[in-house]
Amino acid sequence: MRLIGEDGAQLGIMSSREAMKIAEEAGLDLVKIAPTAKPPVCKIVDYGKYRYELARKEKEAKKKQRTIEIKEIRMSPNIDTNDLNTKVGAARKFLTKGNKVKVTLRFRGREMAHMQTTKHILDDFAQMLSDIAVVEKAPKVEGRTMTMFLTEKR
Repeated sequence: MRLIGEDGAQLGIMSSREAMKIAEEAGLDLVKIAPTAKPPVCKIVDYGKYRYELARKEKEAKKKQRTIEIKEIRMSPNIDTNDLNTKVGAARKFLTKGNKVKVTLRFRGREMAHMQTTKHILDDFAQMLSDIAVVEKAPKVEGRTMTMFLTEKR
């Protein structure tokens, strides 16, 4: 096996018995760093400290990860311009925080007969946010709802 000392210096290729003897003399543990390598790589370290360092690196990597949430904005076909502007403001806030926005247009009763004529509401919504957002999925009718997905521009 290839042995690496506690200071990071390579001590060369030797048998596992010799490596264990060197580790015991230093009062530390012999840890396999890369068991699949040819020959396997071992290092002389304090095992408790080694495990702590690995856990800390893993925690740091998790901290840097960002989960993208999908925020939903619901509207009805007979929405007024001021209400639409309020919804656009909320969507803008979600998008700047890095989330995706699902814009839903819900139809009830007789509104179902005028589904295609109200598609312009979603188009206007996307147009108002065109400076910071791009349409990920175009407006699509699913039952009583019409949905569209927006994501932040890269």
